[in-house]
Amino acid sequence: MSVGKQYWELFLVFFKIGAFTFGGGYAMIPLIRNEVVKKKLWLDDDEFMDMLAIAQSMPGPIALNTALFVGNKRLGFKGSLFSGAGVILPSFIIILLIAMVFTQFKENPIVERIFKGIRPAVVALIAAPLLGLGKSAGVGLKNSWIPLVVALSVWLLKISPVYIVLAAILLGTGHYFFVKQTMRK
Repeated sequence: MSVGKQYWELFLVFFKIGAFTFGGGYAMIPLIRNEVVKKKLWLDDDEFMDMLAIAQSMPGPIALNTALFVGNKRLGFKGSLFSGAGVILPSFIIILLIAMVFTQFKENPIVERIFKGIRPAVVALIAAPLLGLGKSAGVGLKNSWIPLVVALSVWLLKISPVYIVLAAILLGTGHYFFVKQTMRK
């Protein structure tokens, strides 16, 4: 396959994912993983999980960051441009069309009810992939209390997510050095 076709293949893979995934970036992750790890074999599972960890720590949408990393790994800088454009373009087109049409129906009570009904489905679309990613990352049921405590801390105790991220960085770094020191002995 010529290099030009490889760029377009990369674009089409991410365009398809961007066009047919609802629920935001985290809902796209299992589809991206399925395409690039299982179907196309562009990355292995460990590479994907490492790349996903980096993509989550970077500013910006997780799906875009993931697409950029995959594109760069596959075909360098130009590959990241094609994969990034592929994942962004469907949302851009859909939002543009909705904005043009929605202004006529925004006060309609039926439309309001539809959006309220979609909310639980979006939560499920985000939660299911996160559970699958947790299993792939080696986070079993014994550690499943962590996201629950974090969610409750943000929701009920009104703790800023920034403080939780900083605490996680400190705890993770401390744990790493503790484990490293323990293994040396």
